[in-house]
Amino acid sequence: MSSSCRRPEHMAPPEVFYNEDEAKKYSQNSRMIEIQTQMSERAVELLSLPEDQPCYLLDVGCGSGLSGDYLTEAGHYWVGVDISTAMLDVALQRDVEGDLLLGDMGEGLPFRPGMFDGCISISALQWLCNADKKTHSPPKRLYRFFSTLYSSLARGARAVFQIYPENSEQLELITAQAMKAGFTGGMVIDYPNSSKAKKFFLCLFAGVSGVLPKGLDTESTNRGVSNQAQFTSQRSRFKNMKGKSVKKSKDWIVEKKERRRRQGKDVRADTKYTGRHRKPRF
Repeated sequence: MSSSCRRPEHMAPPEVFYNEDEAKKYSQNSRMIEIQTQMSERAVELLSLPEDQPCYLLDVGCGSGLSGDYLTEAGHYWVGVDISTAMLDVALQRDVEGDLLLGDMGEGLPFRPGMFDGCISISALQWLCNADKKTHSPPKRLYRFFSTLYSSLARGARAVFQIYPENSEQLELITAQAMKAGFTGGMVIDYPNSSKAKKFFLCLFAGVSGVLPKGLDTESTNRGVSNQAQFTSQRSRFKNMKGKSVKKSKDWIVEKKERRRRQGKDVRADTKYTGRHRKPRF
């Protein structure tokens, strides 16, 4: 978590850094699309939403709508908030399914109490730790964001933030302001021993304390559960299903079963989608 001059938040404020050229990368760069989709799927998994039930979700720092694409594919409705007009313009051009709102999360969220069933955010929260203007106070902006987010979530809902923390002090600043706003929860770290695959997810509970999910590790990979490969193939399968309903399709059911296995739940293996069948009864 060492500092690097190449970190985007050190180069310019988000509304400046994510200009038209940068925004185009998020709709044209297959690697960025792949990574964004992987992290969005993992964030939704950590939300522990009810099975087979559409939810109303908030995507903070929605950008060009790549995370929203996954939310739509998973059968949910969503609202996206972002500070970059260029990114939101790309999302509009891509005709995403969610509603879009231009706004600075550090100034708070303008939603009515209890509006959302959950919240995800991919690679956005660490921007609030910077003071891009003389009037910016990172602790105050973080608290303003978390307090208004807490209000906008239904009691018992979760918020999951994938972040790239710069150092341990930044993590402490973020978590302290989240707890001050009323959240409970903690940090989930996937693949902690890998320099490349390591990912941080701040998992927060609104109103009701929950059991913090376990992070993924190399044991999952040894069992053949590779998030990167699986999410990539899932994305390409869904892209080829134009005009068809994703939910209840073969690929949707196979992915749902794999997700339940990762959550430690029992999954029936005797279906037409697993290649294994029950023995006939006589």
